[in-house]
Amino acid sequence: MQNLWSISGRGIAVSALALALTACQSMRGPEPVAQANIPTNYLESASGTSIAEQGYKDFFADPRLLQVIDLALTNNRDLRTATLNIQRAQQQYQISENNQLPTIGASGGVLRQDQGVGAQTRYNVGLGVTAYELDFWGRVRSLKDNALDSYLATASARDATQISLIGQVAQAWLNYSFANAQLKLADQTLKAQLDSYNLNKKRFDVGIDSEVPVRQAQVSVETARNDVANYKTQIAQAQNLLNLLVGQQVPANLLPSQRVTKITNNAALASGLPSDLLTHRPDVRAAEYKLSAMGANIGAAKARLFPTISLTGSAGYASTDLSDLFKSGAFVWSLGPSIDIPLWDWGTRKANIKISETDQEIALSDYEKSIQSAFREVNDALATRQNIGDRISAQRRLVDATNTTYKLSNARFRAGIDSFLTVLDAQRSSYAAEQGLLLLEQANLNNQVELYKSLGGGVKANSSDQIVVQPSTAELKQQQPAK
Repeated sequence: MQNLWSISGRGIAVSALALALTACQSMRGPEPVAQANIPTNYLESASGTSIAEQGYKDFFADPRLLQVIDLALTNNRDLRTATLNIQRAQQQYQISENNQLPTIGASGGVLRQDQGVGAQTRYNVGLGVTAYELDFWGRVRSLKDNALDSYLATASARDATQISLIGQVAQAWLNYSFANAQLKLADQTLKAQLDSYNLNKKRFDVGIDSEVPVRQAQVSVETARNDVANYKTQIAQAQNLLNLLVGQQVPANLLPSQRVTKITNNAALASGLPSDLLTHRPDVRAAEYKLSAMGANIGAAKARLFPTISLTGSAGYASTDLSDLFKSGAFVWSLGPSIDIPLWDWGTRKANIKISETDQEIALSDYEKSIQSAFREVNDALATRQNIGDRISAQRRLVDATNTTYKLSNARFRAGIDSFLTVLDAQRSSYAAEQGLLLLEQANLNNQVELYKSLGGGVKANSSDQIVVQPSTAELKQQQPAK
């Protein structure tokens, strides 16, 4: 029994030594520094905390839109796929983490041999360690780091999908609202054009005017009818898009029946600091994690230049008699390393390092572009925001002027002072101005959604929710225990 404990103690010591030897540093090099070359300030915007800090239920004002967004977050297939990808990446990371530990398996068997002097039966049971790699050069650890970065990138990509989905739903909902508003305007215009057509036909029938005004009025009528049909098509297409984004048929009571005049309760849309984008924009975070994952691949590729040492061992009992299997003297153990030494592979392993380094350069370029793209999207939204108020005010004055011109022209035509061509031009100008005003009002609301989305808003539901921000690569390294 004393020998048994002595042998077991040596086995435990050897295993502990093997585990200690695996606690080595990765061979990955220093992380490259991103050079995004972007300005340090945004265009002019309202000061204060970024609206991205708000949950979407606090940012959006219409309760019907909020219900539609909730339906989309539950049923949208793209978001569901992104969530499943997180689960898949999480399991891959778990596998890579498990690879740092020995794989232990139980075994048992009965072997009957006949060597010419009589048959013999041998029984054995035991535990074994199968091909445990001693990670001297950090290859397994680098693969684990790669899996962790890939998991975090996938989680960030899911958040980016949610933000994009919320913005798309809000804008599709607005498209439906303003397509209805344009249809109502086209219907009103068609009615006015029909009145003009009937009036001109009567004047032609009694011989006051020629047939020219009648045909001119008919052209306006058919143009208005075409617009009515076009906006009906736009309404159907907007509803189809909304149903696709939501993942089901949107209930009729959640669709806007009137023109939406307000999308948010915020009087001022603050953008915060440019540095906030690195925290609020999950697509930027995802690009950072992918860059870190490529660095881990370099470490794993470099480690392949060195020998790979694996450890195989087993301990258990063996006996020729089943009744003596667990008695003293039946304990057996084995421990054996194996080594794979790269001698000549025609430069394949070095080429793999070059490939990994190139992949890192590509990931760095993608990371820098993601920062630049995020900054550009915010500035584009702010540029629109900066002048949209003046454009809407000017358009409203244009609507008033064209409507007044139309009324005066119509009165002068009925009094026989001007020709119908003057009325026709005034009608077209008034209709175009009304259409332009609706487009600008829609652009204003879409811009508010776009600014909220481009700043990274929409990850959390309520402002009071605690959003889990994934740590940066540098933070993750600081959290790693010293090896």
